[in-house]
Amino acid sequence: MTYGPRWGRIPRMGRPTRRRATPLRIALCSLAGVLLLVGAAAVYTWHRLSGNISSVELGSLLTPEASATSDLNILVVGSDSRAGKNAARAGGGEDAGRSDTTLLLHVYDGRKKAALVSIPRDTIVDRPACATAPGQKVTGQRVMFNAVYEMGGAPCTVAAVEALSGGLRINHYVEVGFDGFAELMDALGGTDITLVKPIDDKLSGVHLQAGKHHLNGQQCLDLVRTRHGVGNGSDLGRIQLQHQFLTAVIGKMAGQDLLTDPVRLFAVADAATKSLTADSSLAHVDSLASLAYSMKGIGAKDVQMVTLPAQLEQGDEDRLVPDAARGRMLWEALKADRPVPEGALTGTASEPNGIGQVVAPG
Repeated sequence: MTYGPRWGRIPRMGRPTRRRATPLRIALCSLAGVLLLVGAAAVYTWHRLSGNISSVELGSLLTPEASATSDLNILVVGSDSRAGKNAARAGGGEDAGRSDTTLLLHVYDGRKKAALVSIPRDTIVDRPACATAPGQKVTGQRVMFNAVYEMGGAPCTVAAVEALSGGLRINHYVEVGFDGFAELMDALGGTDITLVKPIDDKLSGVHLQAGKHHLNGQQCLDLVRTRHGVGNGSDLGRIQLQHQFLTAVIGKMAGQDLLTDPVRLFAVADAATKSLTADSSLAHVDSLASLAYSMKGIGAKDVQMVTLPAQLEQGDEDRLVPDAARGRMLWEALKADRPVPEGALTGTASEPNGIGQVVAPG
């Protein structure tokens, strides 16, 4: 430093003085860096998950949701296609492309309770004439329900369910492949079940004794697809097994707080969106997340699981025909946003306790 006659110290010219980095400044810079990294990861995650989802355009076949809390109907289809990775999961074979499992999920107003309606694949239905693609149509025909998807894909399946239900409008469509289901179950850590009766099915490869079991993804898939080792070997026994399995899975998921484990949350979300096809309004991560959040309060005890009221066709255990009178009771209840009455299933081939409990939560 130098001093002038009047002004005291005169700053030395040249290199600027270095400011000391305070702890606060270091913390702010570090926070900014973390936020940038988290932001980049969030963008990557969003694009990764969105890229997993396939989209199908169903246009006027679907009715938009009234609000984020209104009642809604979601048609969920499990395809038995052997294309791609599904071949290894399903044991190879031809690309069948039929609907192996079809569920109509009705979420009641307020989104605190739901009803899950299974439509047996062996049900004989009148498929309405429908457009499979712009400029392409198929004529109406009496077929087994699982053949509707094979002939007309998602558009005809939605049209067939709306016709079968007497006009119940579908809000969303979701389709899941074999591989996606198995990977999701693996990401969840598998699930525990208790078999009340043993299952021995040579065709599906399921051989389980009565008692408790922990199943991985492939084993879960094999279990929900088996039918010859359950009840009388018809699709009705398999559906009851699926209902009980889903009860176990919903209970397992309700007991896990995935939000506190981001790595596992991403693994589950990644697996859930793989092999997933949704209608164009739902085929986005933010739309799926918003829908899931609106139903976050629904637990296993809040879901009423039923099967489409049906009777055996002329005593054939492999063919079913809808029970018109009881079917009206079921569909009218859902249209009015009311619980499905017990009378809708009593006295039908699909009566809940007709085969007996096969699977319960472990």
